[in-house]
Amino acid sequence: MPKFTVRVASQLPPLLQAFRKAVGLTQTEVALRLGVSQQTYSAMERNAEKVGAASLLKLLNILGVELTLETPSTGTSPTAGPSAQASTGKPVW
Repeated sequence: MPKFTVRVASQLPPLLQAFRKAVGLTQTEVALRLGVSQQTYSAMERNAEKVGAASLLKLLNILGVELTLETPSTGTSPTAGPSAQASTGKPVW
């Protein structure tokens, strides 16, 4: 399965729609599995940046998509995340 690097929330809507269509599900079918109306799911798919993490993970599970988090490869700097390490060894946000 191909990997998709997502750096900003605006990249999610077309990916979610493509994943849904790839598994042959309609918005209504996904909505039923999520326990929401088709209209609510449609809004979720269009405005993915406003969807909570738990709902997004449930949706990805329904679509058969696995979420993998990894640090950027050497030579790139993250746009968000820990900027330094405190003396405790924990990230400083």
